[in-house]
Amino acid sequence: MNFLKSEINFIMNNDPSIKKWFEVLLFPGFKALIYYKISRFFYLKKFYFLSRWISYRGRRKTGIEIHPGAIIGNNLFIDHGMGVVIGETCIIGDNVIIYHGVTLGATGKDIGKRHPNIGNNVVIGAGAKVLGNIKVGDNVKIGAGAVVLNDIRDNVTVVGVPAKEVN
Repeated sequence: MNFLKSEINFIMNNDPSIKKWFEVLLFPGFKALIYYKISRFFYLKKFYFLSRWISYRGRRKTGIEIHPGAIIGNNLFIDHGMGVVIGETCIIGDNVIIYHGVTLGATGKDIGKRHPNIGNNVVIGAGAKVLGNIKVGDNVKIGAGAVVLNDIRDNVTVVGVPAKEVN
């Protein structure tokens, strides 16, 4: 139950449109995390078919696809989540905000670890694509529509195609 309370508080602290805690229960991003937690449980028990079935059910209900193999830290807020994709070998740190249309995906040419590692306290803007086995540092902001193909160091903002640091 600590998971639920922590997630609800994180979402409430990062979305000024929420007036009461129970409004969070309506959020697709919150529902997607519930589906993810259940599918992850079965994935770790090696019930892969059941795990994927639950994951796909969550995608159909929320428009957010989170592979049960992904590793997600505490307090992930997926705001306006339609079209978000989080790949199988993706690792996401704590206190991360992801907006709609974000892909944390592969480039299609790697085997094994092929999705990004996202640090703590990261904000990923709408429509951004973070691709490949790369590392996004802590306290990074990725601008809307950015395409990230290389590692990003801590405490920077990146924008553009391909993504570049800005002051």
